[in-house]
Amino acid sequence: MRHRHFLNLLLAGALALPVLAGAARANPVVLFDLKSGQILEHQDAFKRWYPASLSKLMTAYVAFRAIAAGEVALDSPIKVTKHSAGEPPSKMGFKPGSVMRLDNALKMMLVKSANDIAMAVGENVGGSQAAFADRMNAEAARLGMTGTHFVNPNGLFSPDQYSTARDLAVLVTALRNDFPQYASWFSIEGLAVGKKAIPNYNLLIGRYPGADGMKTGFVCNSGFNMIGSATRNGRTLVAVVLGEKSAVSRAEAAAKLLDQGFDTPAAGSTTLAALKPYGDTLSPNDLHDEICKKKATDEEQSEAAPTVAPKDKPKSPYQVKLDHPTLVAVGLGGATGPAPKAFIDQVNQNYADVPLPSWRPDKPAPTGAEPLATGTAAAAAQGDQPVKGAN
Repeated sequence: MRHRHFLNLLLAGALALPVLAGAARANPVVLFDLKSGQILEHQDAFKRWYPASLSKLMTAYVAFRAIAAGEVALDSPIKVTKHSAGEPPSKMGFKPGSVMRLDNALKMMLVKSANDIAMAVGENVGGSQAAFADRMNAEAARLGMTGTHFVNPNGLFSPDQYSTARDLAVLVTALRNDFPQYASWFSIEGLAVGKKAIPNYNLLIGRYPGADGMKTGFVCNSGFNMIGSATRNGRTLVAVVLGEKSAVSRAEAAAKLLDQGFDTPAAGSTTLAALKPYGDTLSPNDLHDEICKKKATDEEQSEAAPTVAPKDKPKSPYQVKLDHPTLVAVGLGGATGPAPKAFIDQVNQNYADVPLPSWRPDKPAPTGAEPLATGTAAAAAQGDQPVKGAN
């Protein structure tokens, strides 16, 4: 009996070891093949973690499902509320009452990781933050994300908002397989908002060969999270990396995993569907003091954390600024599609006895809101037309 108990302990420990050979890692990772679901490496895949802005991937998934169901359209208006405008950075900074197309809002959310826009998407599509979080949790349950819970659409810290590397891998699989028509949005090199260029926080994009997604995330409590994907010779691999120490180290860690994966045969590995829970699945790992110590501010709770290398350390290839990134123009206006019914219902419920002035999403942006890109950029803001050479 004692020998059997010892054998069970060995087997349980083996499940938690990386599939690929290499040094032990101190944070959760999953590397998998998108098409087959085969896992090439994993560690602490079921460890509860604060997702930070990786939450925005679920916000996008709920929005895509709403579009597919006919609730909203790509050109539906997303109105910035007072609540959403008050969210801390990273943000676009549009004033309350500003209106934009849903597709432009989603691009700002995914590329700029704008917390105000993510909240606006949630409030408009869901009717309220709480109602949208309910939809996020319903989708998570439907997809089998058993270690995940959401309370907001942007990933700003809450002890009740958590996920796992395995669950995030499941979400990525659903995003890419269920909605391939939006795949290009996750590899946008940057945005043009008027004359302002906004780079993608995903440092693999434009720098790692074949990189085509997907999202970064950071709050002090989570450390630097990243989901990086790349496609070579028709094979797409996805690396989920949680709890890195900097924006550069998360990119380097994801790139190293992807390199290992492309050098590894796909046969003989377990799959996302077959991987069974292991390790501590309930205790969150809080990195606040390690990452931010006692100097945390709202600005540090953003994706715009410093990426400058120490003078005595060689510059990482993922710190190199892109010479001529392809920018996609986004901005306010152009929202001539149907308004989200959930948002209208919520407004009517809150002000049932007060006559409301009608607002026209096809009218010019409110005074003081950031201007729509002009010229070629203005045309691109109505859809997905890239602007080459802008910097």
